[in-house]
Amino acid sequence: MNILKGRKLILASASPRRRELLSGAGFDFTVDTGNNFEEVIPEGIDPEEIPALMSAGKSHGFHRELSDNEILLTSDTIVVCNGRPMGKPHSAEEAAEMLRFLSGKEHSVVTAITIRSNAGEKTVSDRATVHFKELTDNEITYYINEYRPFDKAGAYAIQEWIGYIGITGIEGSFYTIMGLPIHLVYRELESL
Repeated sequence: MNILKGRKLILASASPRRRELLSGAGFDFTVDTGNNFEEVIPEGIDPEEIPALMSAGKSHGFHRELSDNEILLTSDTIVVCNGRPMGKPHSAEEAAEMLRFLSGKEHSVVTAITIRSNAGEKTVSDRATVHFKELTDNEITYYINEYRPFDKAGAYAIQEWIGYIGITGIEGSFYTIMGLPIHLVYRELESL
């Protein structure tokens, strides 16, 4: 089903998961990650608003002007637990600390998308809730050593080993947790 109507979709993300989800939904697209946006989070912002701000910023930081037949898709994901925002860990120690903090708790995953063309732009967010079992230190160490989750918000991916053994329930879209609420992408592209 071609809802792009001859327009070219550009995914401005290096995430293999986002590429996989767009492909799985049947979209033809190119990937272009050239960007000059600096991710700085303002003081006092609601953590669940961070992805929308970052996604829109990435869209406007795209390295070139769009042509009239191009649509740019940017996205950002954050994990929020007990009011604490968690982006991507910078080290194994930080990843372990994040996973210990999430262990035995529920948390939110918020993913925002921005769809922009020369005709306009729209940013929308989706939220899902994830329930984790109590994780042992051995499980956390194994996951970090084997899967190196340094490019993942909250230091985990739902579709990897830690998700298989640790997630006891979700409310909301699995794909929002993976990093791209593909149902929103489809809806917004269809409405262009």
